[in-house]
Amino acid sequence: MWRTRAAAACVICRSLANSSYGIKRKSPLQNLHLVSRSIHHPYYPSSKFQRPPLRISIKLFSSLNRLPLRKTKLLNVKHGYQFHRNFWLARLASRLLKVRYLILGSAVGGGYTAKKTYDQWKDMMPDLNEYKWIVPDFIWELDEHIDFEKLIKALPDADDLAKLLPDFDKIGESFTSLKGFFSPGYNLVSEVIGASDLLLLLGSPGETAFRATDQGYDNDKQFKKISDKEKIDQLQEELLRTQLKYQRMLERLEKENKELRKLVLQRDDKGIHQRKLKKSLIDMYSEVLDILSDYDASYNTQDHLPRVVVVGDQSAGKTSVLEMIAQARIFPRGSGEMMTRSPVKVTLSEGPHHVALFKDSSREFDLTKEEDLAALRNEIEIRMRNSVKEGCTVSTETISLSVKGPGLQRMVLVDLPGVISTVTSGMAPDTKETIFSISKAYMQNPNAIILCIQDGSVDAERSIVTDLVSQMDPQGKRTIFVLTKVDLAEKNVASPSRIQQIIEGKLFPMKALGYFAVVTGKGNSSESIESIKEYEEEFFQNSKLLKTCMLKAHQVTTKNLSLAVSDCFWKMVRESVEQQADAFKATRFNLETEWKNNYPRLRELDRNELFEKAKNEILDEVISLTQVTPKHWEEILQKTLWERVSTHVIENIYLPAAQTMNSGTFNTTVDIKLKQWTDKQLPNKAVEVAWETLQEEFSRFMTEPKGKEHDDIFDKLKQAVKEESIKRHKWNERAEDSLRVIQHNALEDRSISDKQQWDAAIHFMEETLQSRLKDTESVIEDMVGPDWKKRWLYWIGRTKEQNIRNETKNELEKLIKCSDEHAAYLANDEVTTVRKNLEARGVTVDPCLIKDTWHQIYRRYFLKTALNHCNLCRRGFYYYQRHFVDSELECNDIVLFWRIQRMLAITANTLRQQLINTEVRRLEKNVKEVLEDFAEDNEKKVKLLTGKRVQLAEDLKKVREIQEKLEAFIEALHQEK
Repeated sequence: MWRTRAAAACVICRSLANSSYGIKRKSPLQNLHLVSRSIHHPYYPSSKFQRPPLRISIKLFSSLNRLPLRKTKLLNVKHGYQFHRNFWLARLASRLLKVRYLILGSAVGGGYTAKKTYDQWKDMMPDLNEYKWIVPDFIWELDEHIDFEKLIKALPDADDLAKLLPDFDKIGESFTSLKGFFSPGYNLVSEVIGASDLLLLLGSPGETAFRATDQGYDNDKQFKKISDKEKIDQLQEELLRTQLKYQRMLERLEKENKELRKLVLQRDDKGIHQRKLKKSLIDMYSEVLDILSDYDASYNTQDHLPRVVVVGDQSAGKTSVLEMIAQARIFPRGSGEMMTRSPVKVTLSEGPHHVALFKDSSREFDLTKEEDLAALRNEIEIRMRNSVKEGCTVSTETISLSVKGPGLQRMVLVDLPGVISTVTSGMAPDTKETIFSISKAYMQNPNAIILCIQDGSVDAERSIVTDLVSQMDPQGKRTIFVLTKVDLAEKNVASPSRIQQIIEGKLFPMKALGYFAVVTGKGNSSESIESIKEYEEEFFQNSKLLKTCMLKAHQVTTKNLSLAVSDCFWKMVRESVEQQADAFKATRFNLETEWKNNYPRLRELDRNELFEKAKNEILDEVISLTQVTPKHWEEILQKTLWERVSTHVIENIYLPAAQTMNSGTFNTTVDIKLKQWTDKQLPNKAVEVAWETLQEEFSRFMTEPKGKEHDDIFDKLKQAVKEESIKRHKWNERAEDSLRVIQHNALEDRSISDKQQWDAAIHFMEETLQSRLKDTESVIEDMVGPDWKKRWLYWIGRTKEQNIRNETKNELEKLIKCSDEHAAYLANDEVTTVRKNLEARGVTVDPCLIKDTWHQIYRRYFLKTALNHCNLCRRGFYYYQRHFVDSELECNDIVLFWRIQRMLAITANTLRQQLINTEVRRLEKNVKEVLEDFAEDNEKKVKLLTGKRVQLAEDLKKVREIQEKLEAFIEALHQEK
């Protein structure tokens, strides 16, 4: 009786355990979802779920199995149910015989035996931890929202639960109604886990692949023990069929799980759960790699963070392998020509929709639509060609691309340009060396996973990449070898054992963690990923390589490859990321210390912040142009314009008119000359002067020191902005037409209204003539050499030519003294007379030298005469008012200079108005446009903002950002664990 009671108690305990939802314990939970049980209870002694009711003996469930029990009939044991018996005799016997101590001891012994048996069963079960990815992420978050301790306390005691035993059957039946939703995957798991040959497939994908050679050796050794060759072949075929069978079952299960995960992700994407989605781990990690790439494109820093580097010979199928892993035809393709011209970093992550986007763009490409795929391929090709500098074939600039989709393995891959053996026509001469240097730069990272791609359809001896990989990873601790185009290799290779030697790592001197064989299509670029997958699966299913056990099931297909690479990638990430974070922390401390010692009073402004500061200063300086007074503008414009046109006025207008005999001819000549000058040259000269004046004032504001606040680090930037703004600025084309009319009207006016204007015109004329006379005296002195005073004081002599010119000058001065009203030009007979007189004194002179000297001598004589005439005209305003009637004094030259002076004043005023109202604002607009263009051009900023201070601030900012990103990533990584 007491034995029966103990057995019933055990059954009740098991029923309670089976019906205790939400309680954490090591007992089997038969009512949980099959996937949850396989992950949360990896050591559960039986992996078969929801089996039909078993006909078993109660002895099997007894905790007192050390005592001889009475055999009972087989009972149809149902979940949570046991028959009721009458135990009053047992209770009476126990009280009388005091057997309770015996029962207690037996219970303890039976419990110990049950625990020992459970531990033995647990050790026999395979490790299912590698299949945690099957369970959606929200399952793991249940313990964050459910307090299991409270649930345990809230449960009733054993006596109360015993009364509820009859109701457990009804509860179980209600739950079985939900079985239909999960029945396909549920039954599939039961079949797969129940199979005896599944142990080969349930091992870690990475470890199983990496132990391929050893397992193959062990299997061969085992089969050699059997003498009968036919039995060996039958067993091999049966094993292969079993492996392929359960491989397909697992694929079906993963496909169903993929659909379920996609549904969950879509619900999260639509905000059904109303929770804020955090950035995924792989996206956080990819951001760190992008910042590192910007920080040091040459990889000279301590960048030892893992990434999967895809290397291979040109046209070996690198890009096809990447596309199979990304499950989309995303890369541009070509027949035999180089298509990958720069490194392409592809970040794979899981998401509800299959999309791709670039790091520096917000556009999403839908990879399920062919037009978006074509646009993506075209965009990648354009970015590659733009990154290649002139005269080069490949580029070191990395293109960053992110691909998300259901079922994608999370990792970061870098596709490198294919290794070539010969530089062909159209390529730069250094193309081969550049590709090698790019590949070595990525592979020298001790934590980089090298995915070595080898074309299986060509002779292995033609491969270049294997030697390169062997140099960078001689021990093969981080290399995964991939043999592509195995379908072609099987057809073309005479000895299939050669493929086996490659996969077993015996043909190449290169060592690797694992070896894989894949098929990435039939060579048709229009094939879809799904069709390639079907073709790959069909090929390996019928391949002799698998049937003859030359290849193992876990060594084939791109799916197994991606699983192994992803496992290896995250293993290296977990092992190295904290060490890298500590390294950057130390680098940050060193940079901060260096800044404090060298620039203690300056803020840590990086290049972008310095550019913004310089931009504000430049805009303030442009605005300062509007604060220049009108008087200042007019004075500068008038002075500069006269300096530009004074030579033309004196030489082409005043001197020819002064040679006339009377005032009528003088005025006529002046009017004609002024009209021609106004129509052709004067407006254009005025606009040029105004534009140059604006440039000079703008340059003055840009370059003048600001005292202690002046920062010379901005000088190159300001100079570049000034030059580019001036280059883009164009004066209003209509300004010349309106200015021509104004100047023509001003020059036609001859009416001097008062004595003050008359005196101002005389003063203007005297200043102009004195300036010209001074210049002429200087020219003559250079021609004839120093006079006797300078020769005596400074011991300076004359050259032979200067002596000749001096003699010529003396002879021409005699000629002028003889005729006060001599013409401006010498007659031929006068030239001959002067030459003969000089030859008589022993001086040989060329006629051209005589005329050249005469021009300066007469000019000086004329200017002195004109200055004397100015003094005489000081009292001539009275005669001017009477139009010089009954007066021998004629001051028409004073009127000419008044007209010129008035034209200059009116022109300066007009240009000043145009400058203030129009041109300054247009220049300000040009400056803003130039600054905006420079802000988007990083190369321009690097070129214009240079120096140790800028570089130190840049490094400090990048290192801080990298360290913070790494710490955030490490924290998220720990939370995921």
